[in-house]
Amino acid sequence: MSLTCEASDLLVFSHLRWNFVFQRPQHLMSRFATFRRVYFIEEPIFHSNDEAELELHQSKEGVTVVVPHLPEKIGSKDHDFVLQKLLDNLMNEEMIEEYAAWYYTPMALNFSRHLSPAVTIYDCMDELSKFHGAPRELIDREQELLKKADLVFTGGYSLYEAKKDKHDNVHPFPSGIDVHHFNTARGNKNDPEDQEHIPHPRMGFIGVIDERMDIELVRKTAELRSDWNFIMIGPVVKIDPASLPKLPNIHYLGKKDYADLPKYMAGWDCALMPFARNEATRFISPTKTPEYLAAGCPVVSTPIRDVVEPYGNRSLVAIGETAEEFVAHIEEALDRNKYDAEWLGTVDEFLKDISWDETWKKMAHLETHHARLKSMPPGMTNPETMNINFLRGM
Repeated sequence: MSLTCEASDLLVFSHLRWNFVFQRPQHLMSRFATFRRVYFIEEPIFHSNDEAELELHQSKEGVTVVVPHLPEKIGSKDHDFVLQKLLDNLMNEEMIEEYAAWYYTPMALNFSRHLSPAVTIYDCMDELSKFHGAPRELIDREQELLKKADLVFTGGYSLYEAKKDKHDNVHPFPSGIDVHHFNTARGNKNDPEDQEHIPHPRMGFIGVIDERMDIELVRKTAELRSDWNFIMIGPVVKIDPASLPKLPNIHYLGKKDYADLPKYMAGWDCALMPFARNEATRFISPTKTPEYLAAGCPVVSTPIRDVVEPYGNRSLVAIGETAEEFVAHIEEALDRNKYDAEWLGTVDEFLKDISWDETWKKMAHLETHHARLKSMPPGMTNPETMNINFLRGM
């Protein structure tokens, strides 16, 4: 049976919630949802009721968000069995017949391995096994998913290096950028209400505040320059909020809507990426790097591999490890001589080739190609030759 991604539904299995932070899954699935049905299946929520059910709602981007609700008293042995039954009911009720499966979490195989999608894709955006609290069986499930997947995408080049020998069809897709959205920060003088009272100079961070952040680096930098203000935007996850530095010049503004992020960046003098150097950050390719740059913000980051190359080595982002180095780089940013119109021109030239639109198009082409390839009768063509020819034409 012939199948192309334009005609098929898409089942997405995610460890992230759709309404958490607007990042890679949301960017890509919003684009897929413009021409196909996309079901974004989240991890379950547990409640005190006896019934297991699925909650479906339509996001403003056109994605059908699927939230399993399970009884708290359900045993671990029954957990995946019940999820499988709910998934089967979803397939029947929504009349999902031709479809592709897209995995962000290998753990979803526990209730979905019985499916027969036209194409199976593993979009490995992080090395989840390195995160705090990761399930012990995650490594085994990933090995199973790597055997099952037709395509493997990685969220950066470090992850690509780690996965390229584990599958014969791995493609690196680092974080993209919605350039137009973040360009609106340039020249915007309308400060958000909860930021307008904070004096300049302002250093900003937007993202999830978790074990990947070097809390001590933030504390020491803020202590070294008490006349600077540090604005932290984003949810606090998997760490004790009480462990965060509480200084008069550090301001926690909480989670903000994706649509409003450029408004906050517009009022900053410098953007920060104070990531810790640990197992959880070893393979990250931060989405915020190109977002900060598109907003016109000078950026200072710790030496995360996928930030050093390509951004640091092209002098688009300043790299520092200590609080003293962060202070020195921020002082350069405040001087602005280094970050002039010529620098912005270099930024814009670099960013034009890494849009989410281009990333999504390449992924969609690969999916379509493999769906067609799998639908052909055995022996009709040489898969290796087809793959080479296909990639040459991209």
